[in-house]
Parts: sequence; C-alpha cells; structure tokens
Amino acid sequence: MRWRDLFGKKGKREGEGPPLRRRETGAVARKADEASPSARQAKDIPEGLVEKCPSCGAILYRKELEANLKVCPRCGYHFPLSAPERIAITFDGGHIFEYDRDLVSEDPLAFPGYREKLAEAQERTGLMEAVVTGEGTIEGFPVVAAVMDGRFIMGSMGSVVGEKVARAAEMARAKRYPFVLFSASGGARMQEGILSLMQMAKTAAAVRRLADAGVLFVSVFTHPTTGGVLASFAGLGDVLLAEPGALIGFTGRRIIEQTIREKLPPDFQTAEFLFAHGQLDGIVPRKEMRPTLAKLLRLHAAGRRVGGGR
Repeated sequence: MRWRDLFGKKGKREGEGPPLRRRETGAVARKADEASPSARQAKDIPEGLVEKCPSCGAILYRKELEANLKVCPRCGYHFPLSAPERIAITFDGGHIFEYDRDLVSEDPLAFPGYREKLAEAQERTGLMEAVVTGEGTIEGFPVVAAVMDGRFIMGSMGSVVGEKVARAAEMARAKRYPFVLFSASGGARMQEGILSLMQMAKTAAAVRRLADAGVLFVSVFTHPTTGGVLASFAGLGDVLLAEPGALIGFTGRRIIEQTIREKLPPDFQTAEFLFAHGQLDGIVPRKEMRPTLAKLLRLHAAGRRVGGGR
C-alpha cells in the first residue's frame, strides 16, 4: 500500500464551498459591509469575543471557533495554533512529558535588541523557546514529539531550537518511539547568524540516524513552514503531511519570480500545490489529524511485529 492511498487523491479543504464573489470597492463596499448582519453584530460585541476569518471574512464567536479546533466552519480556513493548543488536541490527556524545558537561548553575537526580544516572547507566550519537545501517546501509541510555535519570534530556529529537536530525535532513536513533528516556522533565526544555520546540519544528521535505526518519523507541515526548517529536519520525514492551505516553501515568492523572471501559479508554495506535484503524502484537515496519526502508528507497529522489530 502506498502512503498516498491512505489519504485519497484530492487535497481539498474541509468545508470548502463555492468561490466567493469578488468584493466591490470604495463606498459601495463600505455600505455593504456596514449593512451586513456580521458587521452590525461585530460592532455590538465586546472586543475579544469574536474573530474575523482572514479567508472569507466571516465573523466568528471565539468560543465556537475554539470548539471547532480553530477551523472556520464557513470556508475551512485553518487558524494557526499555539504549541500548547496543538498538544491539547493531539495527544492523549492533552499533554506530553516535556523535555529540556530549562534550555534557554543566549545572545552569542551580542545582536542589538535580541535579549529584549527573547524576554518579550517568553513573557507573551509562556514558553522558553519556539519548540516544545517531549513524549506522550496518541491513542495509546507512545511517541516522541516536537511541536513548534509560530508566536515565538515567528517560530524561528536558533541554537536552542536545533538542540531540542536533535535531542528529541536522539531520544526517539534510543527508545525506538516514532518521532512526530509539527512544524511552524519562518526559518533560521537571523539574530544568531551562522550558529542558527549550523542547526540545519545538526538536526538533519540526527534525523538520518533515526532513519538508519528504522524509527518512523512523521512530519506535519502547518502554516507557515519555510526557510531552513523546511530545508533541514522538517522536510526529511518518512511520511510528510500538511494541514489545508499551509504555506510551505524555502524562500519568498517575490524573490523566486525576480530570479527566474516568470510569474508563478497563484497556489504556488501551498500544501495543495505540493500535494498535486507529489511532494506530500497527504493533506489532512485538523479534525482528522489525530486519527490519521494513530492509523500510521498502528500500521507501523504492525509492520514492526511482522518484520521482527525493525
């Protein structure tokens, strides 16, 4: 059985409906917006109770959106999740036993403002770094996990992120637990210069040792997964999955167009584009992610029993 057979042939967004009409501009558009029930309701609702979908413009009650796993019920747009939110909806009991929480980034290059930026991100997110690693279970199957958080300096990879991912991969190899990664990153962290780029080699080597040991690595791309994270450990999974609509690419669209002097397709660097061109094994809506991972873990466990433990 091919991996693609597990996920079907289409990468359509959950709840995707007919295309929306192009909105009118100017005063006509403003009058239409003000006359719409959603606009009138939003004016009467205290701040913080509603969220506007960036894809279809629907005004959504935050509690209802969270109950729907932060997926727009109208168009299927997947709002970004924090690492704690991702862990809560994916792992048994809504938690993992965290590794290396005490690892904290320094300022090796004395980059102006970097210490302040780290302190602000730590206070705002409640995290010490842009990735949370640890072990837990998914429908009873033990795994080692790495969950990135785009709120922490855009999920960028510095020395600590690379070290935590490498240590998690080594722990998965030692325990022979499958390694499950949720990536969300803008790439390497510029404030650490060459030290952040060195993490690409370190994490890729750790993932290679994982593969040599025959341990499963499932990599899930969430919005966005770009730069050095995609080009190193995130892109090296045995099974590559993505959430609908996720931006996945190494460098920016404008830079590519200027380099090749061609116009790129509108859906370039989306999960759907990559799936259509054979670079993903599946696009999995958020509600189906946990059962899909459990299915993969079950198949892997059965294969190991048949294959004598490898």
